[in-house]
Amino acid sequence: MVALLEARNVSKRYGQGAVTVTAVDSVSFAVDRGQIALIIGPSGSGKSTLLSMLGCILRPTSGAILLEGEEVSALPDRDLPKIRRASFGFVFQAFHLFPFLTARENVETALRLHHTPRQMRRTQAIELLARCGLEERANFYPGSLSGGEQQRVAIARALVADPRILLADEPTASLDSANGDAVFAMLRRFANETGKAVVMASHDPKARGFADQVYTLTDGRISPASPLTLAARPSARPIRDRRAVQFATLAEAIEKLDPVIRPRPATDSAQALRP
Repeated sequence: MVALLEARNVSKRYGQGAVTVTAVDSVSFAVDRGQIALIIGPSGSGKSTLLSMLGCILRPTSGAILLEGEEVSALPDRDLPKIRRASFGFVFQAFHLFPFLTARENVETALRLHHTPRQMRRTQAIELLARCGLEERANFYPGSLSGGEQQRVAIARALVADPRILLADEPTASLDSANGDAVFAMLRRFANETGKAVVMASHDPKARGFADQVYTLTDGRISPASPLTLAARPSARPIRDRRAVQFATLAEAIEKLDPVIRPRPATDSAQALRP
């Protein structure tokens, strides 16, 4: 069976001659439908560069990126934006939300960019936020949301095009432990429920408990994958890890890991809700 996403001997080099810097060096790996591939490694090891090549943001210096068997890294530049919009969702360490738009409006903006009809945007935005456990927070501005809630809005926004692959670059680095667990649970549910793939770069050791395969990236070189079945995942947090793949809905997983925060009274923030 052809892998959903594959890197074949991918390298990325900057500069020439004596000043050449190799950010990623002959990396090969594949992720299939319904799987989470975790890439771990120290800062500067090439994780973000690798994710950018997988998502057709950067072009490899050598090697190939294949999407369902098609070598997308060989396509002309004019074709790459369409591939990114149709096939990939991106989640970053920074939330990149518009501070002057509500959670719903942030998601609606992405729907607009994907040419969703105006009359459908509000409904679809609410549905995406509900999947992320944020239906009651839809009309709150980012400044009135916790870090975990803001990251969930960012994930809802990344799902607007129903992507085949979600690329997450340090998605929990700015979050506390409970909110980090909630985000990992959401990504696990996304893979399980949709049969789509997640490639995640993370420093968080708990991420191993949610991954199907783990790769270590050091100085741009990758180690062989460590396949992890659901039954054989690390058990440092056994109850939480097992529950993350058993809940019926994303929102239910979030409630168990990060209790739903009820809307704050208006006195807490005059800008929390629009009039």
